[in-house]
Amino acid sequence: MRSHLALVLIPLLSGCFVDRSSINVPLEPAAVAALQPGTSTADDVTRLLGAPVEVVQLGRRSAWRYEYLLTKRAGLFLVIFGTRGTDTQADRVWVFLDEQDTVTHIGSTFDSSEAEYALPGFSSARTAGAGQGVNQ
Repeated sequence: MRSHLALVLIPLLSGCFVDRSSINVPLEPAAVAALQPGTSTADDVTRLLGAPVEVVQLGRRSAWRYEYLLTKRAGLFLVIFGTRGTDTQADRVWVFLDEQDTVTHIGSTFDSSEAEYALPGFSSARTAGAGQGVNQ
């Protein structure tokens, strides 16, 4: 009787989960591409990208940082064993402005779409080939 009870309870003690969370609004590559160094102004930047997450004063110049973070989590729990994985990827844009509030430089990375649901020990398509670059 006890073994039958154990067979019924063991599956009830296991489980899994997936979770997705983000910070800020997604950044649109097309909006960043619309900004032109030398001609776009601070007003253009705020119209296309909104308010920056951070403003860094560089003397009379400034740098504005925009960031969108996407985190995906997955977990698996089996009676006495549990594991979970977290992957956070970001889209980041830095806009540099001169003392007249004209854009001088723009730097951007768009990696949030690379966030994956993955568990430790289970390779994903993105990490399976990591570290296997080709030297030319």
